[in-house]
Amino acid sequence: MQRDAFEPNFESMPPEIAIFPLPGVILLPRVQLPLNIFEPRYLAMTEFALSSSRLIGMIQPKPSGAEDDIFMTGCAGRISSFSETEDGRYLITLKGVSRFQVAEELPLSNAGFRRVRADWQPFKNDFTGDTTTDICRDSMMGTLRAYLDKMDMFCDKWDAIRHIDCERLISTLSVVCPFSTEEKQALLEADTLPERVRILTALLEIAAKDCGKSCH
Repeated sequence: MQRDAFEPNFESMPPEIAIFPLPGVILLPRVQLPLNIFEPRYLAMTEFALSSSRLIGMIQPKPSGAEDDIFMTGCAGRISSFSETEDGRYLITLKGVSRFQVAEELPLSNAGFRRVRADWQPFKNDFTGDTTTDICRDSMMGTLRAYLDKMDMFCDKWDAIRHIDCERLISTLSVVCPFSTEEKQALLEADTLPERVRILTALLEIAAKDCGKSCH
């Protein structure tokens, strides 16, 4: 797996990181996530990240908790590109680097965005990636095709998908598929790629079955 020349390594990860709590949105290592930043505190968060480590921690709020209650596992992404709009927004792309555990939430920044002390150690393997190639290709392609058919979604990139490595395929589907907050969190927290494959396959099969009952 070729390493991005700008990608940080485990030893260079900062002890503190700004977080962006966003329900229904996760990030995983080596996956790209486009974001439209417009709220003042998150514009300040983006400027802070650009002036320091370029890292932002994506993390989900708990759906049934208090307004500021978040899950304890998130994923840091490096700002790999950004642009400014005339109406004062930032359009940024995060590239996933590593998951982290929230060791402690720190006081709000002066600009109002949240920060945490991050523990990277439990996810040290995120920096090397999983090179497994034989756990998902045929079964996942069949499950994905059935899911897209049930959702009336057309895909003309099957040949390209067949050549994507397993980690990238599974991670990208985990990020982009419209699952619930709790389902997304289960995918994020999966210990291994085979475990994430198992969860993702089950979610796609359930979604396709449910849509088959309600969509037709």
